[in-house]
Amino acid sequence: MVRIDGSYGEGGGQILRTALSLAAVLGKPVEIYNIRAKRGNPGLRPQHLISAQAISQISQGELRGGEMGSPQLQFYPRIIKTGRYSFKIPTAGSTGLVLQTILPPLSLSGQRSEVCLEGGTHTAWSPPADYLRDVFLPALRGMMGIRVELEIKKWGWYPRGQGRVQVRIEPTSTLQAFSQQERGELKRLKAICTLSNLPPSIAQREIQRLDQRLSDRGYTLHPETVLAPSVGKGNSLLLIANFEKTIAGFEALGERGKRAEEVADEVAEGFFSYIDTEGAIDPHLADQLIGYMALANGVSSFTTTKITQHLLTNIWVVERFLPLKFEVEGKLGEPGRVRVEGIGYECAPTR
Repeated sequence: MVRIDGSYGEGGGQILRTALSLAAVLGKPVEIYNIRAKRGNPGLRPQHLISAQAISQISQGELRGGEMGSPQLQFYPRIIKTGRYSFKIPTAGSTGLVLQTILPPLSLSGQRSEVCLEGGTHTAWSPPADYLRDVFLPALRGMMGIRVELEIKKWGWYPRGQGRVQVRIEPTSTLQAFSQQERGELKRLKAICTLSNLPPSIAQREIQRLDQRLSDRGYTLHPETVLAPSVGKGNSLLLIANFEKTIAGFEALGERGKRAEEVADEVAEGFFSYIDTEGAIDPHLADQLIGYMALANGVSSFTTTKITQHLLTNIWVVERFLPLKFEVEGKLGEPGRVRVEGIGYECAPTR
């Protein structure tokens, strides 16, 4: 059994998700303790519990100790079962975090699967559904050949949640290695401003401010406004930067008391921080690629504008499972390079 200390590094839920996902892919039992020990509300929260239950269901495995608030659990995976699944988070917990957990084993299953996820689609401290749809998943497809489609059926904002996304996962037998060292030329900047049950003037102000900030630096913005169906109120602004060789995304959420101009400024500053620094992969995308790189066939590498604690922690978790060693050049908080020779994982038996 692989034993993982959930308090290592940044000590958050990413440790749990990566460990559960790799355990299912590799068929290795895992024990995770001190779960989210460095968070204000440690232990399993709704989205973490649903992630554990979901991975257990698709691998026909067994969970021990997986209760709400629990600081530890054991997971015994068996054989991945493809097909149609539906998982519901009874709060505004992130559907994106559940998807992060189950996507690697399902995408490497050799057969197609469809998953419906209900809960929060746009919540703080987690990848929003449109970032996954328009940045993360296109990056996976372009770099590694993973084909996944995500459709947002209903938006789920904090605190009510009740959003719904539909995910279609095409079979992949092996993951191709990649080398992402440069961005290349900037091809297009697209902004998606999403509103649910809020005045349209908010979108107008956010787009106007972001367009102004970008045009001052010589960039042209292509804006889009989405009036999204939801039971709650919410707002997000996503900037998608398509380069010749890569893609990057920068998103901010609106909230009560936060001016529309502040939302736009947050997005603009994220983009400027990225574009003014050397590196191909944006920091939010970088740590999400680690597990896939380890399973790929051959040497994968990328440069990033910022080495984050999330990145280093995810590497540590992966190295507990596999006989490999990541090479990381660069200091924490600074630009760097990540390289690893993957194990060349081949499609596991499914049912």
